Amino acid sequence: MKRSNFLKSAAVLSGALLTNNMLRASENEAKSSESVSNALKGETFKLNYAPHQGMFSTSAGKNFLDEIKYMHDLGFRGLEDNGMPGRSVDEQKKAGELLAKLGMTMGVFVVPKGGNGANTLAAGKQEHVDIFLKGCRESVEIAKRVGAKWVTVVPGDYERRLPIGVQTANVIEGLKRGAEIFEPHGITMVLEPLSDTPDLFLRYTDQTYEICKAVGSPSCKILYDAYHQQKNEGNLINLMNQCWSEIAYVQVGDNPGRNEPTTGEVNYKNVFKWLYNKGYKGIVGMEHGMSKGGKAGEDALLAAYREVDSFAV
Repeated sequence: MKRSNFLKSAAVLSGALLTNNMLRASENEAKSSESVSNALKGETFKLNYAPHQGMFSTSAGKNFLDEIKYMHDLGFRGLEDNGMPGRSVDEQKKAGELLAKLGMTMGVFVVPKGGNGANTLAAGKQEHVDIFLKGCRESVEIAKRVGAKWVTVVPGDYERRLPIGVQTANVIEGLKRGAEIFEPHGITMVLEPLSDTPDLFLRYTDQTYEICKAVGSPSCKILYDAYHQQKNEGNLINLMNQCWSEIAYVQVGDNPGRNEPTTGEVNYKNVFKWLYNKGYKGIVGMEHGMSKGGKAGEDALLAAYREVDSFAV
């Protein structure tokens, strides 16, 4: 064989081998990735973690109902949807029917027009109370469609022209009126202390505990968001324990960054073990973003929850 022909044949053979090796490597990588994903799927978690729409849209698609089904396939048994009031009545009904069929629990949605600076119960103005009560009545109808038992309430901003005791009394009186609307339907408004801005009236766990005790209704309890309280006060487990009788709902997000557990400073494995040992059967809302985008982000999110849910019992 001529040297030139030999070199050509060798080059072709070498290229074919390289291509085959690359294909095998690619297939093995895909199989490995698939096996990791499959290993993370299916098994129901110890606690009832609740994702929200968009967390698995790369895999499940943009359709809300399809994503709910996909969440169930991954082992989640809860759902949060703050924007539920903005969905059509038809979509709300379909979501509620699907959740019931899958045996999933509907978590919180935000009471429409209920605060967040748009109005403040602390001011004691009738117009603000009327806005809040209108949102409560609308929430009852939405909750019936989707099977919800909790709704989020944020009392709004400080009214700095008034003494803090007067503001607190105004908030309590407004919330008593709201509780009267929710009680006959077995719905609990959960008050969420936030860290987003110092202008917000409700910021601390003990402050919220005091208000719930004063309202004195099973329809007025605390939404304990560990992300906000890590920023505001820390000492998570101890403060939860002290205020436990008024905590009806839990949300999480790591700090800094407000992404999935394991990406920040909070030891969520210990927090979740404490909740489990406390006998908590409610929702743990995944009220956070994701540290990565796309499929890699979804896999990282799922792996993080499998890791922090792996505490010994």
